[in-house]
Amino acid sequence: MVELPVVNQPVHRSGALLDHLARRMRLRAESVLAPLGLRPRHLVTLTVLRQQGGCSQQALSGTLEMDGTNVVGLLNDLERDGLIERRRSPEDRRRHVVVLTDKGARVLVKAECALAAVEDDVLGALDETQRETLYGLLQQAATGVPLVCTGDDADADTEQC
Repeated sequence: MVELPVVNQPVHRSGALLDHLARRMRLRAESVLAPLGLRPRHLVTLTVLRQQGGCSQQALSGTLEMDGTNVVGLLNDLERDGLIERRRSPEDRRRHVVVLTDKGARVLVKAECALAAVEDDVLGALDETQRETLYGLLQQAATGVPLVCTGDDADADTEQC
C-alpha cells in the first residue's frame, strides 16, 4: 500500500460557502432588481458605464467579458428603457460610444439602495468592520491585488441610501 504525502491544507474550504452566499445574494438581488426592470447584468453594465464615463461597445464587451453579440442585445434592452444612449464616436464615426443617461444614473442609484438592503439581509451577522474586511479579502482574491483603504474612498457619484 502506497502512502500519500500529507499536504498542509487549510481546515476549511471556502468554495461551497462562497457559492451558497452568492446564490442567496443573487436570488434576493434578482427579486429587488425586477421591479426596476433590471437584471444583474444590466446593473453591472450601468455601473461600468458610470465608472468609465461611457465607452465603446467593443471596450464594454471586453470589460464585461461578454461576446459582442450578447452585448448588443444587452444594450438594446437598456437603450429601449432610456437608461443608456449610443452616440457616434467623435474620433471614429463608424463606432458608437455608449453613455449612461440621467435616467440611467437615477435608476442605478435606486438599484444600489435596494441591493444595500439585500446585502444587509444576507450579511446581517457581520458588523461594519467585518464587512469591510470581507470586502477587502474578496477584492484581493478577485484581482490578486491587496486592497488599500484610506477611509476617504467614498464614491462621490453614489448617493447615500
